[in-house]
Amino acid sequence: MKSLKNGGNTRIKVPDQTAPRRRQEGKLGWIFLWLIGIPIPLLLVLFLVRGCT
Repeated sequence: MKSLKNGGNTRIKVPDQTAPRRRQEGKLGWIFLWLIGIPIPLLLVLFLVRGCT
């Protein structure tokens, strides 16, 4: 979350809007690999080796 100052010492917390987009792009990448013919078991192994970041 980002903090914005409003006037004096008051801070407004604004959620970071880029995080959901990054997760969505990651999902699209895995779907694209599946669509071009990479077998699901291989994708699962790559997912586990890469980590759930």
